[in-house]
Amino acid sequence: MNPSTEDKAKAAPVQPVNSGRRRLLYAGVAAAAALGGAALAWRRLALDGLSPGVEQALWAQEFDTPGGGARLALRNFAGRPLLLNFWATWCPPCVAELPLLNSFYRAHRDAGWQVVGLAIDQPAAVQRFLQRQPLDFPIGLAAQGGMELARALGNLGGGLPFTVVFDAGGKVRNRKMGQASAAELQQWAALPVR
Repeated sequence: MNPSTEDKAKAAPVQPVNSGRRRLLYAGVAAAAALGGAALAWRRLALDGLSPGVEQALWAQEFDTPGGGARLALRNFAGRPLLLNFWATWCPPCVAELPLLNSFYRAHRDAGWQVVGLAIDQPAAVQRFLQRQPLDFPIGLAAQGGMELARALGNLGGGLPFTVVFDAGGKVRNRKMGQASAAELQQWAALPVR
């Protein structure tokens, strides 16, 4: 008499699942869920990414200046396109990008474009840097409060340089994490000025 396959399956002892394999399975499921959640969150933030009300609150911000004179009031830049750049003297890509931003400013200021740099740095370091490498556009000393503003504008990773382009109506049109290229600056310059 031959036992059927069904009878053999019933008679076979059940093998316990290796606890190491179980942990790997759970870890894999957890990692997949975390990646899926992160991707969904990134997609949501990439679409809007701005803290509520940050565009309106931005124009009320004021910063000390490296020369110690009048404060840099962002409300003075409202009504025209603005390229706002967050940078630091200790950040090599920031330092490499500044001459390009300065050239952009010189080439497009007559067309209504403005550039403002917010230094996330110590005042003395910024003063020494600007003595060696003067810039034509205004610089504000944002210190660590500048990183909070950058995060509110969509820089959730806290990296530098970070550039935000505003249209004449004060709305964010573009954001760039990392060093901007000449091609990107040309694209931004093509945005309507009014």
